[in-house]
Amino acid sequence: MQPKSSPPPRRIFLTWEDVDRLIDRLVPQFNREFNAMVIITRGGMIPGGLMAEAMNITHILTAAVDFPAEIGRDRQLFAWPEFIQFPSEDKLIGRSTLIVDDVWGSGRTITAVKNRVSSAGGFPETCVLHFNPYRTLFGHSKPDYYADVTDARIIYPWEIARGTDRVMLGEGDRL
Repeated sequence: MQPKSSPPPRRIFLTWEDVDRLIDRLVPQFNREFNAMVIITRGGMIPGGLMAEAMNITHILTAAVDFPAEIGRDRQLFAWPEFIQFPSEDKLIGRSTLIVDDVWGSGRTITAVKNRVSSAGGFPETCVLHFNPYRTLFGHSKPDYYADVTDARIIYPWEIARGTDRVMLGEGDRL
């Protein structure tokens, strides 16, 4: 008897107008000014750029994080992150720093970046377009700021027809 497989997650395809609405929901939420932004590659690049422009943040840095896959699928979620690229401490110390990514799924990447910014002497807060509370590995933890909550796989307009999961705009639900 084969194990019952779960259905694939539903997918939501967003337009650029949908992304504009999400950014418009996020910006009024910020309860302080940020004098630095750390954008998590690759997912945070576009939303981070849009928010940096809207908020006039000019001190923009990037972080690239990888989690090793070779330790086995069931233990992979507990692996330590490898920071491929990360700003030096002197760029973060004493700065109120907004950390931006597209989605909080498991929360591993953005939490690792937040902890490293904090240990460098920065004052980090996290921000994503979409928060998936059903996949988080951190209990009741959630991003400091998020535009929407979902359990779906979000396909952003910059992801259409890219990579191994090529999708066509006509499939799926819309926001």
